Amino acid sequence: MPLVEICVESVGEALAAEAAGADRIELCAALGTEGGITPSVGLVQVAQTYLEQVLIYPMVRPRGGDFVYTASEFESMLGDIAAFRAAGIPGVVAGCLMRDGTIDLDRMRAIVAAAGGMDVTCHRAFDMTRDPFEALEALIAAGVSRVLTTGQQARAALALPLLQNLIRAARGRIIILVCGDLTPADIDPDGTLAGGYEFHFGAGKQVDSPMVYRNPAVFMGKDAESSEFTRRVADEQALQHKIAAAKGL
Repeated sequence: MPLVEICVESVGEALAAEAAGADRIELCAALGTEGGITPSVGLVQVAQTYLEQVLIYPMVRPRGGDFVYTASEFESMLGDIAAFRAAGIPGVVAGCLMRDGTIDLDRMRAIVAAAGGMDVTCHRAFDMTRDPFEALEALIAAGVSRVLTTGQQARAALALPLLQNLIRAARGRIIILVCGDLTPADIDPDGTLAGGYEFHFGAGKQVDSPMVYRNPAVFMGKDAESSEFTRRVADEQALQHKIAAAKGL
């Protein structure tokens, strides 16, 4: 039965994921607007106190946009990893690329070294690489534990052959964390890839704010569609359905 990781951006979402049967949480900030950036240490620590069994892996990504970082941005990433390590967090999620679309091997090695005994997952920066098999070998050489991917497509369902070939190429040296609403029957219909892959997805939804007074002339985000009068919560029914399907239940 493959492990299931759920990406969330709040303690409430994390608790709903745990209740629905998640094995691991990827905790991020700004999932909807940036695809996930580093959450605060305070948020991660509070989530850790509320969750009973599920592991928390915070995203370490200093900004949205590309994955080629300046020296100061990378320094901040190492600082965040040190803070999470000091807080007793078991793993982190990070990724660095070179301008030519290859894995930044030196920086990924530095991330693994900074993590010490923490698990390191490479996030979907992998999907932006020029050659997925070249990138896979680089991540293995860096000592990364798993790689999150949709198979370099917008949706994992469009990339089943590549995902299966990546699992085969990994040969147990690294775990392929399949990002998308797939099931074991999709990825491994003949049962030959067991143990080489896990699943990752989210199940959040926007709900109306409890605010009664509302000023329609002011907004805090990038544009007027970034409403201060909605908030993200877990879609508990979708979570339960997706996790059961991913575990083949």
